[in-house]
Amino acid sequence: MVKNHSDEKKEGIIVPDGKIDLFLLEGEHKRFEIFIAGICTAPIIKPPFPKSTMFAISFHPLAAEYIFKNSFANLKNNKQILPADYWDFSPNDLNDFEHFYKKVSKIIASKWVDEIDERKRRLFELVYQSKGEESVKTLSEQVLWSSRQMNRYFDKWFGITLKSYCNIVRFSNSLKQLKNGAFYPELNYGDQSHFIREVKKFAGVKPTILNKNENDRFIQLSLMPEK
Repeated sequence: MVKNHSDEKKEGIIVPDGKIDLFLLEGEHKRFEIFIAGICTAPIIKPPFPKSTMFAISFHPLAAEYIFKNSFANLKNNKQILPADYWDFSPNDLNDFEHFYKKVSKIIASKWVDEIDERKRRLFELVYQSKGEESVKTLSEQVLWSSRQMNRYFDKWFGITLKSYCNIVRFSNSLKQLKNGAFYPELNYGDQSHFIREVKKFAGVKPTILNKNENDRFIQLSLMPEK
C-alpha cells in the first residue's frame, strides 16, 4: 500500500525486481483504475499521482503464469489497463488494507487449480536461492532442462531470457547493500566496474546516487526496511 497525501506532482522511479504486479489506483477526483505490469528490464518512471492511494500485488513469474494463465511477454516494460471491476474489485476495496488482503488471498486461492510443472518450480527455486548468481548452464544441469528449452519458456511467457531474469534477481538482491552504503559487490559480479554498469543499467544511476535516494525517488528503496 502506498498513499500520497500531497498535492505535489513528484515522479518516482521503479527499478526491476523480477515481479509481475497488479495495481489498484485511486487518484485525484476519485479516478479509479486497475492495471497489470509485466517484468521490467530497465528503470520505469512512475507518473506523479498526487492525492492518491495505490494497492499492489506482486507475483513471482511462476505464480503469475498459473494464476492468470496467459503470457506476459508483450508486457515487458509495459502495462495493460484492466476493466474497473476486474476480479470484482471496486474503489471500496481501497478503504481497508486488511480487508483487501483477505479478499485477494481468497481470489488467488480459488484460481490456483493446476499442478505446477516440477521443472519450472525447481528452476525458480534455484534462481531465488542463489540470488540470481547461478549460470544458465548450472541451472540446466540441476533442473535437467536444456538451456534452449528454458529460454524458449522464458521468452514465451515473460519476454526475456533466463540469463536476463537472473541478472534482475541478482540486482534486486543487491539493493539492500546499496541502501546500507556498501558499494563493493557482495554477489558474483566480475568486478566493481561490472557491478556499477549493472546498477546503471537497471536503476539508471550510479550506486552512490541510488544510495542517496534523494526525495525518495526510488520506490523500492523507500519501502525497504532499514538494517
